[in-house]
Amino acid sequence: MPEAHDVRTAGDRVDALLTDLGNRGDATVVAMAEDLVHTLVGLYGAGLDRVMEIVTETEAAETLHRLAADDLVSALLIVHDLHPLTTIDRVRTALEGVRPYLGLHDGGVELLGVTDGGVVRLHLTGTCDGCASSQATVTDAIERAIAEAAPEVAGVEVEQDTGPTGPLLQIGSRPPGPCPVPEPAAGKGEPC
Repeated sequence: MPEAHDVRTAGDRVDALLTDLGNRGDATVVAMAEDLVHTLVGLYGAGLDRVMEIVTETEAAETLHRLAADDLVSALLIVHDLHPLTTIDRVRTALEGVRPYLGLHDGGVELLGVTDGGVVRLHLTGTCDGCASSQATVTDAIERAIAEAAPEVAGVEVEQDTGPTGPLLQIGSRPPGPCPVPEPAAGKGEPC
């Protein structure tokens, strides 16, 4: 079985190596290393672009679907802006994947859109009637799903149903004191 690769981990490793080279103080070596990385990424991107063209030209929809569904290939397609699904389509798919989980927390999610700056805007409903830990759990699950499906997203803004701030019906005795509505003639409220 081939070794598993994670694009984000590999990218972080490349960044760390370039930073380490930069800290050694040789600007020429750093520039050469950055040029080397840029050249290799460009070459692989051009190769992936050609693969996607061939798959599309041959109308191999099943192959295209399998490529886009493969975690490693999908991540590389995203890096090179070649993924056949748009960011918003991948976010929708991610949300569909977490909807069953949201139902366990009496919640739902609506995609409001993606801003020009790459921020996904969502509207949450329910989530256990305002239970803070449930809301945090649901929001975390949504953010993780979106980050995996669309790592290019700059952030996630979640708008929550606010509902009433207090009880709609108060049952029990009122505190002693004047009535909230003063008597017009006396100017003072009577005890309730």
